[in-house]
Amino acid sequence: MNVTEAPSGLVSIPALLARNVVVHGNKAAYREKEFGIWQSWTWAEAAEEILAMAMGFLALGLERGDYVAIIGRNRPQLYWSMVAAQMCGAIPVPLYQDAVAEEMAYVLDHCGSRFVVCNDQEQVDKILEIEGKVPHIEQVVYLDKRGMRKYDHSRMNAMADVIAEGRAGHHRFDTELAKRIAELTYDSTCVMLYTSGTTGKPKGVVLSNRNIIETSKNSSEFDHLRAGDEVLAYLPMAWVGDFIFSIGQAMWTGFCVNCPESPATMMTDLREIGPTYFFAPPRVFETQLTNVMIRMEDAGRFKKWLFDRYMAVARRVGPDILDGNPVSGSDKFAYWLGNILVYGPLKNTLGFSRVRVGYTAGEAIGPEIFSFYRSLGINLKQLYGQTEASVFITQQPDGQVRADTVGVPSPGVEVKIADNGEVFYRSPGTFVKYYKNADSTASTKDAEGWVATGDAGFFEDGTGHLRIIDRAKDVGKMADGSLFAPKYVENKLKFYPAILEAVVFGADRAFCTTFINIDLNAVGNWAERNNIAYSSYQELSQHPRVLEMIRGHVGEVNQSVAADPMLSGCQVHRFLILHKELDADDGEMTRTRKVRRRVIEEKFADLIDALYAGKSEIYTETEVTYEDGRKGAIKATLTLADAAVAPAQKVAAE
Repeated sequence: MNVTEAPSGLVSIPALLARNVVVHGNKAAYREKEFGIWQSWTWAEAAEEILAMAMGFLALGLERGDYVAIIGRNRPQLYWSMVAAQMCGAIPVPLYQDAVAEEMAYVLDHCGSRFVVCNDQEQVDKILEIEGKVPHIEQVVYLDKRGMRKYDHSRMNAMADVIAEGRAGHHRFDTELAKRIAELTYDSTCVMLYTSGTTGKPKGVVLSNRNIIETSKNSSEFDHLRAGDEVLAYLPMAWVGDFIFSIGQAMWTGFCVNCPESPATMMTDLREIGPTYFFAPPRVFETQLTNVMIRMEDAGRFKKWLFDRYMAVARRVGPDILDGNPVSGSDKFAYWLGNILVYGPLKNTLGFSRVRVGYTAGEAIGPEIFSFYRSLGINLKQLYGQTEASVFITQQPDGQVRADTVGVPSPGVEVKIADNGEVFYRSPGTFVKYYKNADSTASTKDAEGWVATGDAGFFEDGTGHLRIIDRAKDVGKMADGSLFAPKYVENKLKFYPAILEAVVFGADRAFCTTFINIDLNAVGNWAERNNIAYSSYQELSQHPRVLEMIRGHVGEVNQSVAADPMLSGCQVHRFLILHKELDADDGEMTRTRKVRRRVIEEKFADLIDALYAGKSEIYTETEVTYEDGRKGAIKATLTLADAAVAPAQKVAAE
């Protein structure tokens, strides 16, 4: 593979920032909503703040090679702290802000962080709680001063004070900072991001300037991203996708990064900004669709009829119109009318009126959900990627977007399929190494730079598009030899607004079973309309009418699965509705909301055994973790139910 050279000498994120000051100096670079008001910084203003912050870090003693942990919600100053750390020759390490203190302790200890930048008192308290386990932390910098007045400030500083110190002492630090920036190369470490830890302890993924800049350049050119674009930065800052979109691509293209006021106001802020470039994991799109369906159930008869009528038109011709394929004049007119009456107002409500390019990734999205958004005229596409790839492995070109594939290899990326069906890639974005983990690095990336993804897939004949079946370790066989791919069924189940999460079991078994998490918002709304009283999630989940509703959904999914000869053996024969939501705090999901399948199999082994034993109910006790870290237990008697299975011809897996 050819080694790429930095474009025009732009060897680092600080170099891109300096370029943007010259080229886009007066254009908006960052916005943040606070107290209901949007504040804005141009590229020139942002660069001035970042330089002062970097000098403030130098005043506090930040050294080359130090690791700077960054914890908090999406805020311009936290993004700037990453760039400021890079200017000082240090390495930013963003952490998940909703992680409990114990999880943070592992990452902070593993990377040996001396500096921590926190958003507010909540994050500072977590650091103080674990400081005995990570004694190497020397400086804590916080953005929000509220509640911090009586803390011991011997090694704590408000970010405003750090910036002020940097400005006041710029004569002392100008030369040193310029020297450190000049020392940065294309192969200097840009960021270290920790994996979500689906199968074990998180691993520190070391990404270089080459990885981030080449990936940002290629992906931006692929989708014609430009300086006038607007993005909403609301995803966890510790996730590689947010780093590429809000730092990498933003610095490469010069587009504007908008930070919402809080998670609670995200949808309102999304509508106000009207982004032109939008990314969300499937869970966000699923939740939005659920809310739409809830509103439609509550709507008047005429409005509901109008919605159903024109959504039928949209499903039939919307994707073809979006892709520029020929449709009849009558269909064009019906879709035009539907856009005035339904699609346009709906897109405006969702905040998608101006979206030119939208992406979903992180997990497979249900094809029905994907098709719903494209039928509205939203250019939603799938990409396939990993932290180790600096996100991008494959992307879908305009006009070649399908629900069942993840597109073609991204520019500069090579993809191959091993004999066992596992997907491998290599590219300029391929990670340098796992920090302090040479064995895992060697087992993941070979000497030629090929990375094992852990996913099973194949290239379709004739199109060159990659189709991902499931995680390689999760794909198996049923007892009769037919293919078992749980994610395929789970995504179909999650299309229903009532179903928030599903976990399917069946490897080496005679038939499939599943756990269901109901969506409390959607099912609670349905219960209210049907005069069903309940006092808790647990009570509602076990209500006989809720059980019958879910039974109907599972039966419909079975009809759909039966139509696929390769996967027809994955129909769900028995199911139960869990008495609690799967939760990252309980170790059942990662912080990026991916199911930890092995943990669930071990934790709820008694429930799985009961499903396969044909029992109709089972008593269970489950340990849970509250937000403040305390432990408790939930006791419940769960109903186990059968589902209607459709006749299908099974095809043995090769």
